Amino acid sequence: MSVMLSLNAIRKTFNPGTANEVRALRGVSLEIEAESFVIVVGSNGSGKSTLLNAVAGSFLLDEGSITIAGQEVTRWPEHRRAKLIGRVFQNPFSGTAPAMSIAENFAVAARRGQPRGLSWALSHRMHAAIRDRVQGLRSGMDDRLDNAIGSLSGGQRQALTLLMATWLAPKLLLLDEHTAALDPKSADKVIELTREVVERQRLTTLMVTHSMQQAVNLGDRLIMMHKGEVFSDVRGAEKKRLRVDDLLARFDAVRRRECLDDSAAELLRKTYV
Repeated sequence: MSVMLSLNAIRKTFNPGTANEVRALRGVSLEIEAESFVIVVGSNGSGKSTLLNAVAGSFLLDEGSITIAGQEVTRWPEHRRAKLIGRVFQNPFSGTAPAMSIAENFAVAARRGQPRGLSWALSHRMHAAIRDRVQGLRSGMDDRLDNAIGSLSGGQRQALTLLMATWLAPKLLLLDEHTAALDPKSADKVIELTREVVERQRLTTLMVTHSMQQAVNLGDRLIMMHKGEVFSDVRGAEKKRLRVDDLLARFDAVRRRECLDDSAAELLRKTYV
């Protein structure tokens, strides 16, 4: 299987040299194979969302390199990487234009990474293609394509955003806690849609989540981050056997290590200060 995403010793520090300095990524190296569905977990501040932002090009790295589908994109701006990447954010209102109709939002998504214009995009053929795609949701939204997307519920909007992000079958799909702001019922529906879309289109996917159930039930690989580093990397048969209790035990191991680190620091302080 070919490598779709390669991260080589990437580093990022925010506010360097100040009291607010944050070493968000500390030399992360990863290779993600094509068609892999990788779940990324970690506590707040572990660097998981920063990792996705680095891949998407939301900021430039301090060190290291990023390659997507054989192309080094390290110095590419975010809009240029959009040709290769589809993304769904945590906030259902991110990534869409609320005053525009459902159909118009899809038309814009269909021109990801290209100059945007709607004059040709909302042809009869495009409208029919959008209707067919939305009809698969079995939600009735295929009869409301001219409605403003901002009038929909969070769950409906997030489902449509996922369809838009994958309209052009991106080389890489980034999901940044895309169900965290939804009620449980809506979250379950979006997760099931996520599973269906990723499997049907055989998309290489990185998904950040706080949900332990999602982490163990989805994907074929799980990466746990801590303080800007990869703490654990589980795949294959081990990932299939992984249960919530196993994952919680790994988080406990992180906390125990933190306690040991704090104890060692305190011992040194008492010894030498």
